[in-house]
Amino acid sequence: MDNPMLLKSTTRHIRIFAAEMDSYELIPSNQVLTLDVDPDNEFNWNEDALQKVYRQFDQLVEASSGQDLSDYNLRRIGSDLEHYLRSLLQKGEISYNLSSRVTNYSMGLPQVAVVENQ
Repeated sequence: MDNPMLLKSTTRHIRIFAAEMDSYELIPSNQVLTLDVDPDNEFNWNEDALQKVYRQFDQLVEASSGQDLSDYNLRRIGSDLEHYLRSLLQKGEISYNLSSRVTNYSMGLPQVAVVENQ
C-alpha cells in the first residue's frame, strides 16, 4: 500500500496540513486540510477573532479550488493567513500574549497608548 506524502505549510503562526486528525495523529489526505492557528500561543485570542481566521482560511481554500493540491498552493494560503493575522494584530483584535514562552514581537512592536502630560 502506498502512503501519500504529507503536504504541509508552516509559518510562524499558521500550520496547514493536507491531513485529517485521528486522535492525536495526522493521517495524510488529498481531501481534507487541517489548520493549526498560533501553535506557540504568541497571541491572546477571542472566539470572534479565531472564527475570522477560519472564515478567511475557508475563503482562501475556496478561491484555490480546482488547482492542484501542492506545497506551493498550501504555502500561498499559509502566507496569506499570516498577513491576515498581522492585520488583526494591527487593528487590536488580537494582542501579544505576554505570558507566552517566548515574547519576540514577530509581527511588529505592540502599540502602546501614549498619555500626554497636560
